[in-house]
Amino acid sequence: MKDERSSFPARLKTNAVAVEALLETLLGPAVGTGEIARPANLLGAMRHGVLNGGKRLRPFLVAESTALLGGDAEAALRTGAALECIHCYSLVHDDLPAMDDDDMRRGKPTVHVAFDEATAILAGDSLLTFAFDIVAAPETALSDRQKTTLVLALARAAGHGGMAGGQALDLAAEKSAPDEAGIVLLQSMKTGALIRFACEAGAIIADAPAEDRRRLRAFGDKIGLAFQLADDLLDLTADAAIVGKATGKDAARGKGTLVSLHGQPWAERRLESLVAEAEGLLEPYGPRSAILAETARFIANRRN
Repeated sequence: MKDERSSFPARLKTNAVAVEALLETLLGPAVGTGEIARPANLLGAMRHGVLNGGKRLRPFLVAESTALLGGDAEAALRTGAALECIHCYSLVHDDLPAMDDDDMRRGKPTVHVAFDEATAILAGDSLLTFAFDIVAAPETALSDRQKTTLVLALARAAGHGGMAGGQALDLAAEKSAPDEAGIVLLQSMKTGALIRFACEAGAIIADAPAEDRRRLRAFGDKIGLAFQLADDLLDLTADAAIVGKATGKDAARGKGTLVSLHGQPWAERRLESLVAEAEGLLEPYGPRSAILAETARFIANRRN
């Protein structure tokens, strides 16, 4: 009989609970070595932006890609927490009036609404910086070489050549709609870069051969595209109360998406194709990759 604890939903939930608990501890009031103080209001805003539930999909991908290759689970958990800090910083900043101007996130007021705009900016800045603190800290039991490799890969995924650059392209798209190639580029940066890192990180943590890192990075590319395509479908079809944030905003702003270019049936077929391509990349790992393959299907079929 199959152990229910090994099922995809159970593993996703277990990982989310572990990530939440670690972030709760890391974002506690205790002042760290080398720090001077942790201002209560700023820390409260950081916690509001991070400790708000969610599937913790990106840390889950770090954990599962690490497990696939036999890497250290605790190092994966800490790397996943660092990645989640960067993801949440991006949401805090994206929600600001100067960017996407959203009032709700995961069913709660966004940070700039719950606090104020200046505090939200500082909370995002602090979460971005703290992510690299978590990776570099002595508690992350990796070699200096592995930590340097992770920091470099994470910086390039998050910065002007990755996620932040994608957000810049997204803002520009409100004024001048990109063509299909431009949309794919934008999405591969804004959404795909952190998902790609999450998968690649497992190979770094496991100190795996270059071929594994290349293969998991390619897997991350496929599921990153699938994630954004599913997101665009949700923006078109889902209820805001279910998604936990405003929907229909892309259409209202005149933003081009692959769904608006090709239609819903095409998008659904493309999602099936991306999942098949992702599963094909995992074939050399056999049954060990079952959870990652199910994650790809979950990403394509999610409803929030």
